[in-house]
Amino acid sequence: MECPHLSSSVCIAPDSAKFPNGSPSSWCCSVCRSNKSPWVCLTCSSVHCGRYVNGHAKKHYEDAQTPLTNHKKSEKQDKAQHTVCMDCSSYSTYCYRCDDFVVNDTKLGLVQKVREHLQNLENSAFTADRHRKRKLLENSSLNSKLLKVNGSTTAICATGLRNLGNTCFMNAILQSLSNIEQFCCYFKELPAVELRNGKTAGRRTYHTRSQGDNNVSLVEEFRKTLCALWQGSQTAFSPESLFYVVWKIMPNFRGYQQQDAHEFMRYLLDHLHLELQGGFNGVSRSAILQENSTLSPSNKCCINGASTVVTAIFGGILQNEVNCLICGTESRKFDPFLDLSLDIPSQFRNKRSKNQENGPVCSLRDCLRSFTDLEELDETELYMCHKCKKKQKSTKKFWIQKLPKVLCLHLKRFHWTAYLRNKVDTYVEFPLRGLDMKCYLLEPENSGPENCLYDLAAVVVHHGSGVGSGHYTAYATHEGRWFHFNDSTVTLTDEDTVVKAKAYILFYVERQAKAGSDKL
Repeated sequence: MECPHLSSSVCIAPDSAKFPNGSPSSWCCSVCRSNKSPWVCLTCSSVHCGRYVNGHAKKHYEDAQTPLTNHKKSEKQDKAQHTVCMDCSSYSTYCYRCDDFVVNDTKLGLVQKVREHLQNLENSAFTADRHRKRKLLENSSLNSKLLKVNGSTTAICATGLRNLGNTCFMNAILQSLSNIEQFCCYFKELPAVELRNGKTAGRRTYHTRSQGDNNVSLVEEFRKTLCALWQGSQTAFSPESLFYVVWKIMPNFRGYQQQDAHEFMRYLLDHLHLELQGGFNGVSRSAILQENSTLSPSNKCCINGASTVVTAIFGGILQNEVNCLICGTESRKFDPFLDLSLDIPSQFRNKRSKNQENGPVCSLRDCLRSFTDLEELDETELYMCHKCKKKQKSTKKFWIQKLPKVLCLHLKRFHWTAYLRNKVDTYVEFPLRGLDMKCYLLEPENSGPENCLYDLAAVVVHHGSGVGSGHYTAYATHEGRWFHFNDSTVTLTDEDTVVKAKAYILFYVERQAKAGSDKL
């Protein structure tokens, strides 16, 4: 937005000596000494933490306004309002009086000059830190966190994702997708996209909610985020740029309230698919898929246009059969899908834990069977029979006509009641290896035994009682080891812990045949 308070609030010199030493993204709050989410006041250059840490940046603004409300405003007081501050990590500017991000500048361009100075400080600190780390590497082989695994010492190279304010739903999905090798490798190998030209070329990209659509690329920010993970160069990465792009192109996810991880995953995959189809800056990235992929046309599922890596990896096809119970007319329809949403059968909904003894444990097969079983539609879902020429009672059955490379299964844990959305907290047993999907296929005889077997790659878990609250974490396997991703914290875990999780979203990867299999 265009902020009217810049001229009275931006008073510091762009190269002010009052700035602290070191990297701006690591500056500490002058009150609590936290180095998480530092913001610098553009009136007095003091540094405070953001509202989702301890909120001292906002308190600094509020304290500065107190004299103005209790006493007569002087000209000096009116000029120094401490209203505008800058994020020391993303360099975005925020006005507390407008309560929004700012995109305009002063007549002298002071905001951009401060931004450039902070970028230079960050780059200098990064260069110095890189030289320091290089010397440490030369002097010591133990340059990263080490763990004992099977009696041998090994290094953890996993990177966490910082929580930007109830963004655990996004972090859990990103960590899961980053551990799906075929999908992740495709994006990491894409060439970088230059989003800006001219004087601003080469500078660090930052995004705000008010920038135009032509200034943002979801594919590019997603690519950069995936590249930052598993490098082992940092313990946690802040996906701020990606989150700002999400705000821009997915209005449903603006703000800092808790969101549904499954809904976010669907929006993310859909928008990645659309952008890959159209390309960016006139370059079609779907063409890269055609050049680099060995997937045959029969292995590609097209959703809303040409195939992309999204549909090539996650795309499958369902056959929907509807039979009129009056005249027996059969209707068949083929529907593409990126994931399958499975109900937890009603007879298991009071079963909350694996060790509870009141009845059998619900399994993933029970959910799949409920999804594909013959079902009689109720009065609210009457089928329009073309032969009877009116709505009639009917039956419905799903078959899987084509299985995807990565089978994403969403367990429907949230259900609307009259006034609120309740959570089904039932434990669902799921296999780590060898999920056999052959019995759900329309033509199982046309598929080899290996093509129907799936091994678990990642699990998203929701902790808490409601969709608008709680917390999301993820389990994922990488190079034969299981990790637990809890925002910025990554810990090594074991299979026994994973199978006890109350899964919300499961990612299964097709088991590759020993010889002659196609790979992306």
